[in-house]
Amino acid sequence: MENKNTANPRKGGRHPKADPAVHRYSISLTAEENARFLTLFEESGMNVMAHFITACIFQKGIKTVKIDKAAMDYYILLTALFGQFRAAGVNYNQVVKIMHRNFSEKRAPAYLYKLINQTMEFAVLAQKIIQLTTEFEEKYLKK
Repeated sequence: MENKNTANPRKGGRHPKADPAVHRYSISLTAEENARFLTLFEESGMNVMAHFITACIFQKGIKTVKIDKAAMDYYILLTALFGQFRAAGVNYNQVVKIMHRNFSEKRAPAYLYKLINQTMEFAVLAQKIIQLTTEFEEKYLKK
């Protein structure tokens, strides 16, 4: 009987690279240089420090990503407010149906009039929010 290793020519493990990176270099940095280096690495958004270093050495484009926390917070709150507007629209339809069902013909129009006035104020508020959002996008997001 033949040995199992000779019957199966495949070996386990990773396939070898055509051009493996075998040359390694070491540098020493001061505390100030290291802090600056780490800041640049974090701003680049790269996950692997070796890729960042080779990009710096060979002067490839280093991309930096800066996230404006205020813009993100504003966007999150605006999204939540939009969800509340949608929920108010659903509730509006339900309130009108309940008013017609539970109140007399004289009382229902009076309550509907109050509801319509509140809805008009709500629409004005929505227009102001849209205006503020467009101003915010023009000033801060389109740089």
